[in-house]
Amino acid sequence: MVQRLQYILDHLPTTDAAIWDCGCGYGTTAIFLALNGYKVHGTTLEFYFARIPERLQYWAQFGDVSGFTYSYENLFDVPPPPASYDHIIIQDTLHHLEPLQDALRIFHQALRPAGNLIIVEENGGNVVQNLKLYLRRGNKRIIEIYDEQLKKNILLGNENIRPLATWRRELHKQQLTIYPADVRYIRLFPPFMFKQNNTPELVQREDRIWRRNALLKEKLYFGLNFVAGKMPEARNA
Repeated sequence: MVQRLQYILDHLPTTDAAIWDCGCGYGTTAIFLALNGYKVHGTTLEFYFARIPERLQYWAQFGDVSGFTYSYENLFDVPPPPASYDHIIIQDTLHHLEPLQDALRIFHQALRPAGNLIIVEENGGNVVQNLKLYLRRGNKRIIEIYDEQLKKNILLGNENIRPLATWRRELHKQQLTIYPADVRYIRLFPPFMFKQNNTPELVQREDRIWRRNALLKEKLYFGLNFVAGKMPEARNA
């Protein structure tokens, strides 16, 4: 979790930016950013939406959390106005959004010309995770569920994780491009290897390994972080 938060923070250069946390859950990332001076609007369809006020009350003991606002809404029903955000954080959410191309079109429209998507995902190329998911859901990658609050059926990606190459192709269809320099693979070593005194060293080792071994990064790393923005020809469209 710390690596993910650090990755997001590293790609938010100014606290003046307009930020949308799409799929904010119960606000962990948005609260962290608010405590660090950012203003973030979070949207979610999670059942624990009702717990956000008590979490804000707790964290308000440690700093100003007023920069975090939130709403329960489906992005397909209430898309943001065009060019309204500098950064859109999509953490453990992109693989749930269906129809995917409709979601990416909304993100493209909501971004300002120099804005970006900050995406934190499971690595869809990981062989262990793919086996676990196949045993759990087979090939049923898209499902329909009933949302009690919205009072209607919605489509949901059923842990429909993808490898980087597939994300690159999907984003390209909406004139979005992944920035190679910002791609990060994380989480190779199992949790039991991490001790109080060796975490920084293991994280550095993980970072060195994926940069040198293409097969390991694609097949054995569990986490994938990347940033995407509008293609140059789409910025002035």
